[in-house]
Amino acid sequence: MNAESDGRKGVAASSAPGSATGGGRTGDGRSGDGPTGHGQAGQGQAGGDGLGSRAPAYIRSSRVLHLSWQAGIFVVGLAVVGAGIVMLPLPGPGWLVIFGGMAIWATEFVWAQLVLRWTRRKVTEATRRALDPKVRRRNIVLTTVGLVIIAVLVGIYVWKFGTTMPWKIDQ
Repeated sequence: MNAESDGRKGVAASSAPGSATGGGRTGDGRSGDGPTGHGQAGQGQAGGDGLGSRAPAYIRSSRVLHLSWQAGIFVVGLAVVGAGIVMLPLPGPGWLVIFGGMAIWATEFVWAQLVLRWTRRKVTEATRRALDPKVRRRNIVLTTVGLVIIAVLVGIYVWKFGTTMPWKIDQ
């Protein structure tokens, strides 16, 4: 994924040569990521793309406190994502809970923010494609054909066995 594909032109322009994350050192020996040097992208940086920690300033001012905050956010997000994964085969809004866990992670971690941006972009594209009149007509035709096939199969079953349930049929 490059900077042009996800709208991160400010991040690409500010990254140091040889640095994949944009966290290179500046000419005076300080990190280019913010006051604590560990990833406050979008906090006064060129581009203002809003990536990075959303922790309060007093938490970001102490490295130990900020790392503890990030660990807590990670554990809470992991618990929510884990609950969502459990809900996938069980009753419950599994995908919604998983995206909620990703949103919790996105309050602190740039990678989760990028995943949510990518997901939002893909959902928007899929929605636009689904609302296209040609695609809607095709989906309506396919749904109608599927329903007709199911109706024919149910009709054959009722014709052959009557209204007896399959588990009560005596051969």
